[in-house]
Amino acid sequence: MAVYTEVSFEELEGFLADYDIGVPRTFKGIAEGVENSNYYLQTSAGSFILTLYEKRVRADDLPFFLGLLEHLAARGIACPLPVRSRSGAQSTILGGRPAALLTFLDGLSLRRPEATHCAAAGAALAEMHAAGKDFALKRPNALGHNGWRELAQACIPRAEEVEKGLAELIASSLGQLASNWPDGLPEGVIHADLFPDNVLFIDGGVSGLIDFYFACNDALAYDLAVMLNAWCFESDAAFNVTKSKNLIAAYARKRPLSAAEREALPVLAAGAALRFLLTRLYDRLNHDPQALVRPKDPREYSKRLRFHRKVRSPAEYGL
Repeated sequence: MAVYTEVSFEELEGFLADYDIGVPRTFKGIAEGVENSNYYLQTSAGSFILTLYEKRVRADDLPFFLGLLEHLAARGIACPLPVRSRSGAQSTILGGRPAALLTFLDGLSLRRPEATHCAAAGAALAEMHAAGKDFALKRPNALGHNGWRELAQACIPRAEEVEKGLAELIASSLGQLASNWPDGLPEGVIHADLFPDNVLFIDGGVSGLIDFYFACNDALAYDLAVMLNAWCFESDAAFNVTKSKNLIAAYARKRPLSAAEREALPVLAAGAALRFLLTRLYDRLNHDPQALVRPKDPREYSKRLRFHRKVRSPAEYGL
């Protein structure tokens, strides 16, 4: 269960005293998620998510994350909306952690999305990019290509414990990406973590986007590359070009890709695979055995990284 910080009923009552959302009826931890402690809260006024921010989420970044949600929601993007306290605050401290209360979105995330779902999610990403275009706050990508070397250096000495040849794969990929990383691509606010578990569906359509706590400013096409990794590989590690084609085409109908973005897609996709390989590997190597969350398998992303390194043309993604 993704609950690192327990919240007692007495603490919850004290927290809710500063909000106009009625009295609590149901309060329980949510199993999904890795980074934060999440609780489902139902009150006499409705349903909410209470999030306590742990690990990689810094309190100084919360104005960006929560402000972005308010900005996107005001422009028609279905995403959680921060519930402000009586004093107007977006966040507070609970259990010694920064915390925020957010509206609850209906819908289900899909473990095995089909090509039609990939298309719907691709279109939703493009709409999010358009809606975030005039967001005033900026946040650099802390897990962008400039930060991978430091993360790799922390992982490489023990990488062979997880998979034979993994240290060489990481080191050689870093060198290739450093030499070929594209500059000058269109930039804006990106989600940076739009996996299937962060997209909700109702009747085949997208009902909401969630978990914006890696959102930042970076190349828009990099966000698409993250989705290619997250949505277009099957459980046997095979790349599904039909899903990729549908995802990219639906995105491009909302926001056409430039020639430079299309050409850069193999490098961006390899970079996105390396990013998630490194963070998963770091979490595996530094796992607290007392934690309730089991780290995700980094080997899924070593396979995806090897696939992208063999791609010679954007056409292999269905373009």
